Amino acid sequence: AGSQCLSWTGLNWFFCSLPAATAAVYKQWIPNTNFETASNWDKGRVPCARDVVRFEKDKVVSVFVGSPHALTDMYLPLNGEFLLAAGAAFTAFDGSWDPGCDSGGTARFADAEHRSWFDPTLWRDVLPSGELRPGGPIFSVHEERVPCRHDDVIFQPETSFRVNTDSSQPVIHLRSISVMGQELNTPSSWAGYLGGPSAPLQFHGNGTLQVTGTGCPDKSGCACGNALDGPRICAALLRAPGRQCPDPACQSPLQPLGHCCGVCGATINLEFTPDFDLQKYQDKLVQELLSQPKYAGVQMAMSKVHRAQTFLGIVSRGAAPLIQIVLIDDRAGAQAGTTAEQLAADIMQDIAQHGEALGISSGKMEVATGSTASGQVGSHPVSRITAGTVMGLLFSLLFLGGILFLYRKGKLR
Repeated sequence: AGSQCLSWTGLNWFFCSLPAATAAVYKQWIPNTNFETASNWDKGRVPCARDVVRFEKDKVVSVFVGSPHALTDMYLPLNGEFLLAAGAAFTAFDGSWDPGCDSGGTARFADAEHRSWFDPTLWRDVLPSGELRPGGPIFSVHEERVPCRHDDVIFQPETSFRVNTDSSQPVIHLRSISVMGQELNTPSSWAGYLGGPSAPLQFHGNGTLQVTGTGCPDKSGCACGNALDGPRICAALLRAPGRQCPDPACQSPLQPLGHCCGVCGATINLEFTPDFDLQKYQDKLVQELLSQPKYAGVQMAMSKVHRAQTFLGIVSRGAAPLIQIVLIDDRAGAQAGTTAEQLAADIMQDIAQHGEALGISSGKMEVATGSTASGQVGSHPVSRITAGTVMGLLFSLLFLGGILFLYRKGKLR
């Protein structure tokens, strides 16, 4: 059965209908603003018949109601909506006995204004069926736990929500957005939804969500696109309850691109050719190396990133695309990161033997464990690195010689 919605703006109320549910994919928003969610109320329980329900008048809300409720009284905000499931309703309490509701009180709806789009703790990975993706050896750096530019976003069917889209980028690109079971995967369908009554109540902030309908077109992968909002993502992560960034056991922890916490283990940065296939290479590492019993406690993150480049460490040369591999393990104390280091060494050895066939032109490894300081291991092929180093030195000498020549000619002071 479909749903109904009861909306109001100021004192103007109207009814509308919602589409039937469809399948959803990929990254799913966790919190909701449902009436029946106990954590959405200051008393930690759903209001009962003797309660007076109070919504703050200046707070904008969208509230899904899944069942009928009898209440003593209810104060509504000036701007909001109720999304009523089939059979849901509000009725006045008739004074009859209500089990579990002996004494009434005031139940206040929680403030959802500060739930941020860029909080990585408020998203989870799901399968195309909408079920939670099972755990495994693959994890994501924090910037990629928030929807990336080619991801599908899901707001669960029969739930309401309110999300703050404040961003350091004017437009937040996505492949598709599913709301109330309706998948919006074209710019026109999303624009139509934005023009309806619910969107302004569900999304607020300076960032504009834009649906493109396109996935990543490059087999070597696509950068997530959340780098500009990296500080916002880390700030939200560190504000979340619990120890989101535990103290690393190593003296010089690594700081992977896109990750908010220092880690013990290893990182590998790969330069690649047009023949490189990110998904195939990740599958190869999982099947041939990560599946080995000795690496049972190791987790791996792999994605395309853009690392800033400079000339002589001073002048910016833009950003170069790289494949970043992050390896961590479940070892503690002085052993933290040592198993990840061993896996990284095996990966580098495999690159030395098969890198050209895989579309990998070079790889650089960096290590930090609980017992050793961070270090670097050379790339494959070594001849290419040596040649690059010689050319860099020659170019630097020519550059400095040119400056000296101009100085002697009086062209520079």
